[in-house]
Amino acid sequence: MPTRNSSGSTATKNPPGNQTPNTPDINESEIARLTVDDLRSRLRRRGVIDTADMKKDDLVKALIKAMKSGASSSSGGAKSTGGGAKAGGSDGRASDNPPGNQTPNTPDISESEIDRLKVDELRARLRSRGVTDTADMKKDDLVKALIKAMKGSSRATGGSGASGSSGGGVRTGSHTSSSVRYSQEITSVDDEAERPGRSLVTTDHDVIRQWAEARKGVPCTVDGTEHDGHAGVLRFDFPAGGREDRLREISWEDWFDAFDRRRLNFIYQEERSDGKQSNFFRLESPDREDG
Repeated sequence: MPTRNSSGSTATKNPPGNQTPNTPDINESEIARLTVDDLRSRLRRRGVIDTADMKKDDLVKALIKAMKSGASSSSGGAKSTGGGAKAGGSDGRASDNPPGNQTPNTPDISESEIDRLKVDELRARLRSRGVTDTADMKKDDLVKALIKAMKGSSRATGGSGASGSSGGGVRTGSHTSSSVRYSQEITSVDDEAERPGRSLVTTDHDVIRQWAEARKGVPCTVDGTEHDGHAGVLRFDFPAGGREDRLREISWEDWFDAFDRRRLNFIYQEERSDGKQSNFFRLESPDREDG
């Protein structure tokens, strides 16, 4: 039987006091009600990766920890405005883009979110924008370099923001396939398929990763196909189908490193023509007939 408080209303499953100390805008009960996909998405925005095998309880704990860390480093925690206003929205989470952290004239480039990325992810995103020789760069330099690259891309596309700086443009060459030519180009996670069953193509790392993780896909390579110290044939392991014998899990950084080195295009579907989620994807190189 649910208990009732002094006002006669039914007590919630998560009574007052469930918020983390000194961070009243981090509401644990509301975080616990988020879906697994939403938890993973919010963790990615805070630079937390490798969540594909985490269960919901672990995802909840990881998000609370990440939000507490972000609040403690923002001088004043949840109260980030002079009037003591809450930094979070109505969903009880800290604001992803607090006032003043965006670069001038490029509101889609959030310096605070970029700063939360890990070193490996910063290097991967710089590579996707053609910035190399980052092995000896420290995190602060990587952050500055990525912001500079994103601002440059935004200016080159008329200030179109994230969609213009995503690095998701299709790669073309002497053997560009008809599948690429007739697919809808996706350049950022904000783009949507024109219709269910539509063939899509992208090179954007965030789009590919979001697509795979929504299907609990794990980045893999086929054992025995490695060359020159880099991953060989690239695959995703989807738990529903059971892992193939020769598939070996690798990091997202290694997966995207091989993807970019071989100038591959990612051809895929979000949904089948009947509206059900699709796991179809294919990797093609515009420089080789066999992809």
